[in-house]
Amino acid sequence: MSLRLFLPTIVLFSSLLQFSPLVAAQKKSSPNVLFIAVDDLSTALGCYGNLIVKTPNIDRLAATGVRFDRAYNQLPLCNPTRASLMTGLRPDQIGVYDLDRHFREDVPDAVTLPQAFQKAGYFAARVGKIYHYNVPASIGTDGFDDRPSWNLTVNPKGRDKAEEDLIFNAEPHRKISAALSWLAADGTDEEQTDGMIATEAIQLMKKNRDRPFFLAVGFFRPHTPYVAPKKYFELYPKAQMRLPWAPADDRDDIPVPAFAHNCPIPNYNLSHDVLLGATQAYYACVSFIDAQVGRLLAALDELELAEDTIVVFWSDHGYHLGEHNGIWQKRTLFEEGARAPLIIRAPGQTGNGQATRRIVEFVDIYPTLTDLAGIGSPKGLAGRTLKPLLRDPLVTWNGTAITQVLRPDDDRLDSMVMGCSIRTDRWRYTEWAEGKSGVELYDHHSDPNEFHNLAIEPDQQAQAVIKRLQPLLRAKASGKVPTVPVNQSRL
Repeated sequence: MSLRLFLPTIVLFSSLLQFSPLVAAQKKSSPNVLFIAVDDLSTALGCYGNLIVKTPNIDRLAATGVRFDRAYNQLPLCNPTRASLMTGLRPDQIGVYDLDRHFREDVPDAVTLPQAFQKAGYFAARVGKIYHYNVPASIGTDGFDDRPSWNLTVNPKGRDKAEEDLIFNAEPHRKISAALSWLAADGTDEEQTDGMIATEAIQLMKKNRDRPFFLAVGFFRPHTPYVAPKKYFELYPKAQMRLPWAPADDRDDIPVPAFAHNCPIPNYNLSHDVLLGATQAYYACVSFIDAQVGRLLAALDELELAEDTIVVFWSDHGYHLGEHNGIWQKRTLFEEGARAPLIIRAPGQTGNGQATRRIVEFVDIYPTLTDLAGIGSPKGLAGRTLKPLLRDPLVTWNGTAITQVLRPDDDRLDSMVMGCSIRTDRWRYTEWAEGKSGVELYDHHSDPNEFHNLAIEPDQQAQAVIKRLQPLLRAKASGKVPTVPVNQSRL
């Protein structure tokens, strides 16, 4: 195997050369930001109550920061959710609903989160996937990146790329990027792309420890194909894996558009044994990523940077592992697709070590970090700072979260349907094509798994809830199909 495959692509932009030592000296007391993104990670983590998965390092981060138990993305698909988070704007504001449109087509002058830190004198670097990449095809490239966001980018490429021919694909008619596919790999963590990402990020921390940095570290797994060293597969014997339970009639009261169009039949019509193998492989990747997060946290401690660094851990959206009798992957407005992990550890915040059940959104991350760092942010951001919850996780909040998704119409493939959902402390209310293609209402106090759609035959209470939530939902998400070109094949 050529060693060239293991050499990362490093791009140094001219703005780095303009970084003033005087600015660095003035800002040395500013907190660093370690911004950790994980691709397609659900709340399948020990700290979120999963009793099977082994994630000691992420759990340790949660034990020293604030775990947001109810954090929701804006659109459960990689490109839109990442573009929304990084601009602090909702999908309807940036015109991004699929995998092909760049946010600067609609908002060319947007100041992204790392740009805001650059303006404040920070060194901003990216290692791995922060904006969208086609996985695994674009590993080792800039992907769908945004060059103004960074002073430096590093694009590692490991043996997972070189060994793609070894990957098992349960659905050979699909590319491994979209299919349930996996590989229990030979070799060490450090030979895999995500292991190399951790290594490169640690080197950047060492080189820039004396000046304020915004370091974004984006891991590719557990996105399909699920690739991790064999030792992580051994943590999860397939015989001990289980698929989630649901009532036999669970799908009877769910509108057809609610099911992701890339998963048209339950469980892709795959065998039970194959599905258990996919579950094992997903958990293996989660533990593999946990180990890389542990390396980053250990480096902060060893470099004596932990007390001066804000750590943010997030995934771009949730993920299905067979819920609702056979939904897999993403692109749904159910709780499993809309909810995602978010942990923030900020020096000096009195809420560290606690969890909050307040409803928050991913558009809140941008204003939170600029507030914590004491730097300016652009006007018109869609979210609000979470600093009050970092001080007191029980503070009065009154939060709601809006998640939406655009998909081809199942009845007319030449048209599109927009689904929009609002999550409150108790309820989830969802409309498809502003109700023309279906409506859903779930009571999370009595039905946390969203098995019973109360909007089908609403009683008096359900009618009152719908009447209250519908205008709130429509005020924040248009529900209308966008007029911008949308590539249906890339949704």
